[in-house]
Amino acid sequence: MDIEADAVPGDAELYLVGLPELSVWPARARIRAAILNSGTPWPDTTITVSVSPMIPPVYDAAADLALAVALLSAAGVIPPERVTGRVFLGELALDGGIRPVRGVLPMVAAAVRAGISRVVVPAECAREAAQVPGAVVMPVTRLADVVDQLRHGILRDHHDQEPESAPSSSFAGDLADVPGNQAARHALEVCAAGGHHLFLSGDGPATMLAERLPGILPPLTDEAARQVAEIYSLAGQSDRAPGVTPPLSAPHHSETPAAILGSVAANRPGAVSLAHRGVLHLADAPEFTRPVLDGLCQPLDSGQVHLAGLGRTVRYPARFTLVVDARPCPCLERRECACTPEVRRRYRARLALLLPRVAVRAPIEQSNRGTRAGEPSAAVAARVLAARVRAAHRLADTPWRTNAEVPASDLRTRFPAAPEAAELLRSAVNTGLVTADGLARLLRVAWTLADLRGVDRPQFDDAVGALELWKGADSDGAR
Repeated sequence: MDIEADAVPGDAELYLVGLPELSVWPARARIRAAILNSGTPWPDTTITVSVSPMIPPVYDAAADLALAVALLSAAGVIPPERVTGRVFLGELALDGGIRPVRGVLPMVAAAVRAGISRVVVPAECAREAAQVPGAVVMPVTRLADVVDQLRHGILRDHHDQEPESAPSSSFAGDLADVPGNQAARHALEVCAAGGHHLFLSGDGPATMLAERLPGILPPLTDEAARQVAEIYSLAGQSDRAPGVTPPLSAPHHSETPAAILGSVAANRPGAVSLAHRGVLHLADAPEFTRPVLDGLCQPLDSGQVHLAGLGRTVRYPARFTLVVDARPCPCLERRECACTPEVRRRYRARLALLLPRVAVRAPIEQSNRGTRAGEPSAAVAARVLAARVRAAHRLADTPWRTNAEVPASDLRTRFPAAPEAAELLRSAVNTGLVTADGLARLLRVAWTLADLRGVDRPQFDDAVGALELWKGADSDGAR
């Protein structure tokens, strides 16, 4: 975004061009009050400030500081040559203070990619901005300081600004804490190794299992960690960014579709984007509204959320591993359940569009206290990492990272299964157990099972295992 300003003789007026119509008067009022309360006289001339390209209908005041600096530069208060080559970010308070804004990290990254490395940001956002490689960050707290330093040419570049160390994320615990449920634990390992989605059915520790999935996923790459950090910055949650640990997002079913899928009006990503490169857990999934459940189909298919409104479209990344769990019926008190088969069918039918996109299913149940604990997360994570390495080597010359991302056409041509394995899975289509689309998901799971076993390509046993995971505990569900 470029900001231009021009001063011509006339009344002391300010015209803002390129801002949303409803934002012009509030922005003018903030800028005028901030300049006057900073001890700088209002210029006795007509000044026009133009923003290009035009800011979308949502204006969050992040350009306030830049607009004020451009205005004062056009009026001759600040030498123009000391403004060029810098990016100014910050919201102006009426007393001349500079407030933090959302999205500093992606905005600074975009500036550096455009060849502008010097960025002036609110002091509260300085550590966040310093995470961008190549950025020279100049933290400021008041407009008066910015004006004074630019006038005297002493707005110093803070080369010694320490980048913020990524906060560590700690999840609920270790897989060894989950007793029993061997089928669900195995399904969790397969999903972690291949990036597949998981459906857990029953009255068991679904939340405990979902919370431990990030702990067995491989650490994020530098590129993925930057993507996740930028999403959290846009959401105004930079302090919660998980660093190199895959994120976990677990929205409640009472949250609005905008909070879960994202909002154009608020210019904010939702819970599904906060799960990018990590885990999205929908507890009691049938309790979510139909717009949310149907809206999830798009990111599951494309890895992105497409939002439209207010005359524009927005895309947020949302490639995650989905964990869905559901009780057999809507009853909270299972001992006194009086649900009819029709009630149960309708309850599960709410997931009709979602479940066909879930390749792995497993039953869960409450285990007795004496049930033997399973393997710790560290042991499972080691197998998952080894399987991911095998898959990465095989997919090295492709744009895909996990087996779950490989298109069906390439599964038939570039990455075929052993003949007996392929025949078994095709017979599942012929008998109506799965659809043609479901066949591709079975092949992807079979590849993951092969990677976990360390074999070159899926064999008959891997196809059998994929079918068992596909059937899971949902034999009456959608295929």
